[in-house]
Amino acid sequence: MLRSRGIFFALLDMYLARNESKAGQLVAMLSDFVPEALALGTVFVATPEVAILLASLIALQNLPEGFNAFRELQEDDSSKPWHLIGVFFLMALLGPLCSLSGHFFLREQEALVGGIQLFAAGGILYLVIQDIAPQAQLKNHHLPGLGAVAGFLLGLVGYMLTK
Repeated sequence: MLRSRGIFFALLDMYLARNESKAGQLVAMLSDFVPEALALGTVFVATPEVAILLASLIALQNLPEGFNAFRELQEDDSSKPWHLIGVFFLMALLGPLCSLSGHFFLREQEALVGGIQLFAAGGILYLVIQDIAPQAQLKNHHLPGLGAVAGFLLGLVGYMLTK
């Protein structure tokens, strides 16, 4: 089931590449961010302590995606970087909006929320392997690798503390 979600993201990526879109990373980032945020809103109902951990993990995961999407768009955009930063700031408001929607409209729909989470997980796995990992290398810097380790550590410690 998770594999089919990854296939969706692969097809989306191929479509964007065929149309020579410079927004591939951005579209992929939003394609998993929106379902994540919807699911996050429902988690606040059941287990608020897990929701805080999940929100931290989502934020940590979205930082390298946002960085790569910004770089990708900046290469093709002749406007000033502040314009893109403004657009990214407005897109960040999607998170709370989707979380509130999930909180109020999906909290009783456990099967649907599970499907949304599986969909987002397929997107995350596809993005990490296909786009983020190869582009995250900076010359003489070890921050991308350490960031991945920090994210894993946060998830592991957070899981242990919430159980």
